[in-house]
Amino acid sequence: MKAIAVTPKQKDSARLVEIDKPNVADVKDGRGVLVEVLRVGACGTDREINNAEYGIAPEGFDFLVLGHENFGRVAEVGESVNELAVGDFVVATVRRPGHSFYDRIGEQDFTTDSEYFERGISRLHGYMAEFYAESADFLIKIPPAIKDVAVLLEPLSIIEKGLKQASDIQERLKIWRPKTAAVLGTGSVGLLTVMALRLRGYEVHGFGRNEREGYLNAELCEAIGATYDSTAEISVQDSTKKYGEYDLIFECTGYSPIVFDAMQSLNENGVLILSSVTGGDKTVEVPSDRINQQFVLGNRAMFGTVNANREHFELGVKDLALCEAMYAGWLARMLTHPVEGLKNYEKVFEILNNAGEYKAIKTYFEVNKI
Repeated sequence: MKAIAVTPKQKDSARLVEIDKPNVADVKDGRGVLVEVLRVGACGTDREINNAEYGIAPEGFDFLVLGHENFGRVAEVGESVNELAVGDFVVATVRRPGHSFYDRIGEQDFTTDSEYFERGISRLHGYMAEFYAESADFLIKIPPAIKDVAVLLEPLSIIEKGLKQASDIQERLKIWRPKTAAVLGTGSVGLLTVMALRLRGYEVHGFGRNEREGYLNAELCEAIGATYDSTAEISVQDSTKKYGEYDLIFECTGYSPIVFDAMQSLNENGVLILSSVTGGDKTVEVPSDRINQQFVLGNRAMFGTVNANREHFELGVKDLALCEAMYAGWLARMLTHPVEGLKNYEKVFEILNNAGEYKAIKTYFEVNKI
């Protein structure tokens, strides 16, 4: 079968390869499920792996099949699979258990292992292929009503994890009633964050680099009741004079200096969630005494979120369904750049490398027809 693979640590090595079609028998205990891939999202992680910034091939291979944002249809099930049937739509989670205590209790997204296992990223082949085989334990059943937008579930799962962790942390207050939120970055992850917060009743303020005029991302923010401001015109910190300090800030920019601006824009008892993985060497001068004082005296909190487990994917399914009910068609507007067939992988990477020029929000492969 066809797949898109890279040679890890070799720049611009993405290519179409032929590999063996997987089998349900590849998965132990009769829990195997063969999935026909329908759509695979492409994101900055895929671009960075193709840029040789990271990525590790599975043991015994000198290449890594890319792709972690996925959506497919069950083609065959093993003898011990009762929760899924042929024809069901599914999305697979990404990280698999390693060896730490957290891995052993199903919390592999909190692993303390230095080596980790992620489909399409580290030590496991991904989903940019015509089929994949996986244990039913790591597959999320998708209602047909959201099949057309389900390729967005994986990125949404990381947001769900962040919001769940914020809620868990704020149990320290016994009663936490947040009202306002800022979302820094309005790419695909930022827009999904805006959506998730609006569904929870927040007053939401989105911030991006682009001017508002003619910017689809800004229009999408406003279409579900959020505001949009360009950081070229107003800083996050200055925005508090307009909107007040924020009970929650979710950072999705990939630009680390903005974190310190955000730290100074939180309300008392506020929470700052960081989701960007920044691998550069940027430095910035900050008023460290003031920030430290604000966090200590204001009982503020900051934490990072990465990856997600089954619970967060399931929360995401509910939010996708609710969004479709409340804002019909909004999610589909994010799916701006479909590319038909794995054979056209070069087009996908061209879009990823020039997202601003293409005005792309979400680029994805149409591998097979839904």
